[in-house]
Amino acid sequence: MYRSPQLYARLRADMDADNATDALAAVWRHAYRGGVWRPCISNNTNGLPESNGYIYIEANGGLNQQRTSICNAVAVAGFLNATLVIPNFHYHSIWRDPSKFSDIYDEDYFIERLKNDVRVIDKVPEFIMERFGHNLSNAFNFKIKAWSPIQFYEDIVLPKLIEERLIRISPFANRLSFDAPPAVQRLRCLANFEALKFSKPITTISNTLISRMREKSAENNGKYVAVHLRFEEDMVAFSCCVFDGGDNEKKELDAAREKGWRGKFTRPGRVIRPGAIRMNGKCPLTPLEVGLMLRGMGFNNNTAIYLASGRIYKAEKNMSPLLEMFPLLQTKETLALDEELAPFKVV
Repeated sequence: MYRSPQLYARLRADMDADNATDALAAVWRHAYRGGVWRPCISNNTNGLPESNGYIYIEANGGLNQQRTSICNAVAVAGFLNATLVIPNFHYHSIWRDPSKFSDIYDEDYFIERLKNDVRVIDKVPEFIMERFGHNLSNAFNFKIKAWSPIQFYEDIVLPKLIEERLIRISPFANRLSFDAPPAVQRLRCLANFEALKFSKPITTISNTLISRMREKSAENNGKYVAVHLRFEEDMVAFSCCVFDGGDNEKKELDAAREKGWRGKFTRPGRVIRPGAIRMNGKCPLTPLEVGLMLRGMGFNNNTAIYLASGRIYKAEKNMSPLLEMFPLLQTKETLALDEELAPFKVV
């Protein structure tokens, strides 16, 4: 059962009275004794052998899943000595985001940074497309199980790649096991921490938001807490958790599940146990719970918070306690002008 509102009611008076700053000073300290984390990705100077063919993947899911898919695609392509075609972002009815790779990331930099480790091209060559009638859907498509080991790609995918010269893998979210040899992990890290750099428009607006947040947190020497609050309707619905909205909440979220994942949650034999899901810690944190966690960590109500999120589910109700705990909370909408955000909004 969701009891966080009752907990907040009991703790609120004590939280309002206790706004000491000594705990906050400790929170801001860097915990790593070595000082700074440093990358340990070595550069490859051995050159690349002849390519075994072209891999085209569809990165599905949200932005984080797409990022993971890109890193996994780089690792798989490098391991198979294949040429990676710039990944395609699968359009989803929930997010309705038509962005391409180059809208989110610096495509030229991505290709250049990986050139000594993995061949990456922006599109399938014409002579290959001719073989498939200029239609990528005619290329052989692998349906790969989630968290497949890298050995599967060598044993099953590589022979087909050599035979066909072009293969598709769709969907590709979570299609590579985390348990992989160091050479594969190195390519993942290279893609994630070195090759993926945001596009110039995103970098520009990001720097603007950071600058304005530092101004808003001048009393804390420009320090602030950034929170990615994942409590939009799609996440709440997908979790199958029960909160405190009663029958109306159930009807709304049942409808959202059917709209976004038609039949996934209602197929015969599927049993959903919201209580067990909550007991297993798999429910998304509500804005209230995020506030309680931050206060418990020692952040007082003078802490500036940058909240990154989409449209919060039942925002007027659910955001109220978080704003009570942290009145200096900002979002991109409060920091930026409408015309600055307009290029990033889905029409």
